[in-house]
Amino acid sequence: MRYIPTLERSQTDVSKADGEFANAVIEGLSRVQKELPCRYFYDARGSLLFEEITRLPEYYPTRTEAQILSVAASDLVADFSDGDLFVEFGSGSSLKTEILLDRVETKIVYVPIDVSETALADAAVRLAMRYPSLDVRPLVANFSEMKGLPRDLSGRRAVGFFPGSTIGNLAPVEAEGLLAGFKRILGKDGRLIIGVDLKKDERTLTRAYDDEAGVTAAFNLNLLSRINRELGGTFDLRSFHHRAIYNSDAGRIEMHVVSDRKQDVRVCGQVFHFSDGESIHTENSYKYTIVEFSDLAVRAGWRPERVWTDTDNRFSVHHLV
Repeated sequence: MRYIPTLERSQTDVSKADGEFANAVIEGLSRVQKELPCRYFYDARGSLLFEEITRLPEYYPTRTEAQILSVAASDLVADFSDGDLFVEFGSGSSLKTEILLDRVETKIVYVPIDVSETALADAAVRLAMRYPSLDVRPLVANFSEMKGLPRDLSGRRAVGFFPGSTIGNLAPVEAEGLLAGFKRILGKDGRLIIGVDLKKDERTLTRAYDDEAGVTAAFNLNLLSRINRELGGTFDLRSFHHRAIYNSDAGRIEMHVVSDRKQDVRVCGQVFHFSDGESIHTENSYKYTIVEFSDLAVRAGWRPERVWTDTDNRFSVHHLV
């Protein structure tokens, strides 16, 4: 039998109370520009829809990053030593991680961090089967709220991994804060491998977030379905539509769900008024030039050491020390 690691929990209460979702929705819908946190996209159906999005022809980030990692993998893991920690923030299914683990020749400890116990458990079982000698220590936690690693893992040299351009969901000042937090978690000798989507032509960007098949639209509107199901909401999904635009001034893609008529929606006993054409802002995805992101990393206390891009300069993988 192969050892299947058990899940550890952060001291942070990552599950939170059920009221956290309700509070975030009430607060967001009460604003002049209504908004909802994108972290709530990922219920069971939302996670499945996102996996489908990553396979769409218009959605280049996932496959492009995987191609870059395949080319850069040997260089990225060359400095691993026995006992080093390989810490993945927001690991999910850990599929991209295998691209790097396939090239690791030393005995490292892989620490996937995610809020989803199901995703961590599934990934831990798969990785234990694929890499019998790999020491996997799954950690249930919200990495943005962590102060450090568990005591039994502290003091080791650590390499962080943050793929998927998730950093783009944060405003630059928030992204800087998160990178500074990673620096504290990984320690003074830490390194970070991070995926960053690059600025490019508006058509390519908007098509990636508004695909012809309508999968991203279903993903966006599913957030309203979740509110209906979990918070007793009365959103009529037939009277809202998905919109994705590129805000060139801010350097970001914005996703919205837009009301098609004047209407009232009830959530948690409160009534929210929508005018015709009024939107709920559900997600940002900031895009960077290589210089812009390198400058941001420096402000957060990192030193950019190397960067890899694809031949079309659509995506980048940065190695920070």
